[in-house]
Amino acid sequence: MKVKMTLLMLMAATWCHAQQFSFDLTGNKKVAEGSIAITETSVYNDELGYGYDLQPAPTKKSTTPYFFSVKVPDGNYHVTVTLGSKKRTANTCVRGESRRLFVENVSTKKGEMKEYSFTINKRNPVINEKERVKIKPREKSKLNWDDKLTLEFNGDAPACAKIEIKRVEDVPTIFLCGNSTVVDQDNEPWASWGQMIPRFFTDKVCFANYAESGESSNTFISGNRLKKALSQMKAGDYIFMEFGHNDEKQKRPGCGAWGHFIYNLKIYIDEARARGAHPILVTPTQRRNFKNGKLVDTHGEFPEAVKFLAEKTGTPVIDLQQMTTILYETLGVEGSKNALVHYPAGTWPGQTKDFADNTHFNPYGAYQIAKCVIEGLKKLEHPLINYLREDYPGYDPAKPDAFETFKWNNSPFTEIEKPDGN
Repeated sequence: MKVKMTLLMLMAATWCHAQQFSFDLTGNKKVAEGSIAITETSVYNDELGYGYDLQPAPTKKSTTPYFFSVKVPDGNYHVTVTLGSKKRTANTCVRGESRRLFVENVSTKKGEMKEYSFTINKRNPVINEKERVKIKPREKSKLNWDDKLTLEFNGDAPACAKIEIKRVEDVPTIFLCGNSTVVDQDNEPWASWGQMIPRFFTDKVCFANYAESGESSNTFISGNRLKKALSQMKAGDYIFMEFGHNDEKQKRPGCGAWGHFIYNLKIYIDEARARGAHPILVTPTQRRNFKNGKLVDTHGEFPEAVKFLAEKTGTPVIDLQQMTTILYETLGVEGSKNALVHYPAGTWPGQTKDFADNTHFNPYGAYQIAKCVIEGLKKLEHPLINYLREDYPGYDPAKPDAFETFKWNNSPFTEIEKPDGN
């Protein structure tokens, strides 16, 4: 028995350094050649290198969310999931790493299977033998910064029969740099546009979201976040930059829209182009700051500085400030609360006070703003729109999706502490 277990461990170690993986989650003992049979007892550990993770493994009758992880090196991975069950009806959405949305609300009949593919980026903080990203204490549990590729299966009754994972080198990577309005938020009820936008793109492109709450154009550099992104960047990739919210608070000599801010953004542009990558500037999202039914801008000259830099450097720019102004004013003073983290005390576990956050989005708001970013790309007639999925319906921030019809199954993890920044 001991010899058999040792052999299994050696096989697992070899498996996890491979470039291609196939997991059969049906519970059957006999699986296709080259696949690994996954059962309720297949629980992740570093030695095994794959298995159910973070929450209990699904049972034949369970309808609660579950997670599956596999230990892999940094890089982009093409994932194909076969959704459905031979024994029951199912409704499944698929998220990856820190709640990046890839597949939403897929309904399957008993015995029906549907296949979906996407490409996902995995990374850890290591840059080289001497340098690492200076992640914050609260990021140490973040799924974006570990050694595993983690998939979340959620929905009314999630069911996944098979997972195929293959490392790929030939797809363009879209690096996202920014603050809490862009970051992949791990926990409910927080969300940002950067974790929603992958849902609308095909498997021929990959998003790598390096944004983090509280970051500004300069701290993103000093924290080695840009250096890590550049270490992974190749010719033909893209880099989005949305900063401003936290830069505005810096009052030291040399700071400001026309000081440190525009200087640092030029560094991102130059470094990306030196590697053959394509930069895209984004003006900061509005804060919900109403007076007499109209938004009062809080960003000062920062959006204009972004546009000035775009013009001088020939860099495409998405005016997200303008589109979020239209979005919030269309939703109205009260209705716009539905797009942000506004919840009465007791809505979430441990929440003893009302949430009234006018900067940070909930999943509905993040979903709407991700569509605004896409519309900005369409207005530019940018090549990235060629990677949009066929089911992307188009969007007008003056005609947002109805909040009442937006469907989102909450992840199991919540956080009552607000993200850094404002």
